[in-house]
Amino acid sequence: MRIRANNVRTLALAGGVGVVLCVPLAISVAASGNTTVLISRGRPAVASSVTGSDVAARANDASTVTRWASVAGPGTQWVRVDLGSAQRIERVRLQWSGTYAKTYRVQASIDGSNWAGLYATSAGNGGADDLKQLNGTGRYLRVLATQRARPTGGYALADVRVWGPASKALPVTAPATGSPASGLEDRRKKERALSLVSSAENSTLGWRGQFGYIEDIGDGRGYTGGVVGFTSGTADMLAVVTAYAKRKPGNVLQRYLPALRAVNGSDSHAGLDPGYPAAWRAAAKDPVFQKVQEDARDAYYFNPSMRIARDDGLRALGQFAYFDAAVMHGVSGLRAIRAATLRTAKTPAQGGDELTYLNAFLNARVAEMRTEAAHTDVSRVETAQRLFLRRSNLDLTAPLTWQVYGDSYRLTG
Repeated sequence: MRIRANNVRTLALAGGVGVVLCVPLAISVAASGNTTVLISRGRPAVASSVTGSDVAARANDASTVTRWASVAGPGTQWVRVDLGSAQRIERVRLQWSGTYAKTYRVQASIDGSNWAGLYATSAGNGGADDLKQLNGTGRYLRVLATQRARPTGGYALADVRVWGPASKALPVTAPATGSPASGLEDRRKKERALSLVSSAENSTLGWRGQFGYIEDIGDGRGYTGGVVGFTSGTADMLAVVTAYAKRKPGNVLQRYLPALRAVNGSDSHAGLDPGYPAAWRAAAKDPVFQKVQEDARDAYYFNPSMRIARDDGLRALGQFAYFDAAVMHGVSGLRAIRAATLRTAKTPAQGGDELTYLNAFLNARVAEMRTEAAHTDVSRVETAQRLFLRRSNLDLTAPLTWQVYGDSYRLTG
């Protein structure tokens, strides 16, 4: 929004919940019966990345010689099996191949977006992990690997087998939409991110209708306007109007440039009232001004936050969390929040667990928001980004449901 200067171990999962690892989550103490059947063999599989011919389908074929292998490097990778319809999941057997995960989760999902944990460990030692007495339901089974056991390579699984009861399959559910492994460089995911920001900045998902938005919201930054809330009290609104004057000399906003320079750094309207808001709304009908706003949004906030997020090894959810922080606090504010986070957690690129890091980042973001009187309502984090994190939706896959400032939203595409 502104340009501004096998030992038992405990893993802090998203949402600040500590769990004892190396045991299944939500398990029954009763012994498994003999009524389960293999439900994963040959089912469609996809992965976050692959190396050469070691594609996802090789993790659930009939051979334990073939394997799925991710690209090399630290950070989160996953392989997902589509069971065809919602199924009861009682047992999962993993056979790691060479490079394996120290920290990983086995998860189930009905829709491919919202995931529930079946098992988690931070003490993986490779070989075979036979996870019995699980109690889950889902169309999709995912192995989410977040920390490598070795300093080189990625992750590799020779076999992923899933067993459920020998009963009639539950009804088919709609698959998740979009490219599941892409980041915000994907056009559809960037659109989701812009809609998410708009829900917080403008109380609507239709960000393209907000070029003409302008008001003083009483946050000490003068007028707030446009698609990501450029303000007259900081340098970004001045920069937008300056760029518009260069692209279209003599436009209706150009006469206000001296006043914008004078009020920059304050909440004053001197020289802007009474005509500036009407001029802004008139300019917003001009496609040239609309393009100026989009270019400014990307140059000042989206592109810098994406570069930082990629360097930190973050997937789409983390990229969005950085972008939203930059919109509200500026890129310098984002960097300060990141620095506070690094005092308690490592980024995925540094070998840290992505869910743990993002949880720490959101904690630092909330702490920063609460230092500003205009941002004491932290629902754009707690009932949106934190909600996605608790559901392990690291790839920001639709459908998405969330709340901001008491309003409910849903994106299906």
